[in-house]
Amino acid sequence: MQIVLFDLPEDRIKLYPLTLTRPTCYLRVGILTLIEKWQHDFPDAEISIASDPYLSPKFGLPSPKESLWIHSGLIPDPHVVSSLKSLENGEKLVYTDKVLAFWGTPETDSGSFQSTELKSSPSIIARPWDIFHKNGEEIKSDYKRVTSQRNSQPVLDKHTVCYGKDIFLEAGATVKAAMLNAEAGPIYIGKDAQVQEGALIRGPFSLGESSVVAMGAKVRGDTTVGPASKIGGEVSNSVLMGYCNKGHDGYLGNSVIGEWCNIGAGTNNSNLKNNYDKVKFWDYETSSFLDSGLQFCGLIMGDHSKTGISTMFNTGTSVGVSSNIFGSGFPRTYIPSFAWGGAAGFTTYQISKAMESADRMMQRRNLSLSPEDKAILNHIFEHFSSWLKSDAD
Repeated sequence: MQIVLFDLPEDRIKLYPLTLTRPTCYLRVGILTLIEKWQHDFPDAEISIASDPYLSPKFGLPSPKESLWIHSGLIPDPHVVSSLKSLENGEKLVYTDKVLAFWGTPETDSGSFQSTELKSSPSIIARPWDIFHKNGEEIKSDYKRVTSQRNSQPVLDKHTVCYGKDIFLEAGATVKAAMLNAEAGPIYIGKDAQVQEGALIRGPFSLGESSVVAMGAKVRGDTTVGPASKIGGEVSNSVLMGYCNKGHDGYLGNSVIGEWCNIGAGTNNSNLKNNYDKVKFWDYETSSFLDSGLQFCGLIMGDHSKTGISTMFNTGTSVGVSSNIFGSGFPRTYIPSFAWGGAAGFTTYQISKAMESADRMMQRRNLSLSPEDKAILNHIFEHFSSWLKSDAD
């Protein structure tokens, strides 16, 4: 079976800055990324991606064969999966006129297809805040996916206290003198991950492969830490996509952090306005601020961005790709890609310097910035550095 996870330009831009560097299906929500969920639910399928052409050298091209095309932001659940498996050639799955899936080829015009209406409301990642908003339920769903008919490694440390039954440790995971409370949701500790002494963790929570919860960390529920990352301080209802450092004190709440980000010591974000009003967030599509409809909304940060020590972010701040934020005071709530500075103002973070920093961080994990990665960053720089210059004028 061939599956193509497809992005539409009008949908991808609503998820900027997170989808500037990846197709939508590579966003992590719950334990797994969206594409990993589809791979689990369709284990015999060959999955390819149709997204923006500048991403294809890294993420590939769609299959030229007749395939089941699925909206890249759709989250699989049993009803959606069942509906897709019963879909036939020449049919499309829709919900309130939105096409969720269809059978065809890249040249297919699905407009003439026979519509099958999904009978239940689908879960779709349409805006960046959907990631943390849906994260708790997705941790619960993914926990069932990845632990079904498998046995957890035991928690051997006699000084660790566990509440609740749904605690799963993969091979090589270690927990020392910590408190794990899974009464409100499961706790998943990935392969070779560490929970260090004095950490307090409430589920639902997921810790990715080779990641670390630092000593004395306080982690509230609905939080996901991707692979090869480190968290410390206080974290609540947030998703760190992977390969991130937030190893020191400071608060991160109702936030999404892209890959290869470094959060400096003492960095804090606000996730609730003092007047308890709904939070507005930068909309790349209209180049204006949009009402998120949420009372709690913190920081959304694109890949390769960094903060200096004691950086402060106001409620509903959007930070682009490869930005470097530092200094006293609150910077503005929209920070473009390749911005260098803080509350006192920004200049352009030159692409050569940004790539040097990105490559150094990746080398610390025995990886390097690939030619495909460099091409993606160059594309973003060319398209967004002019916005920064005009903003600074």
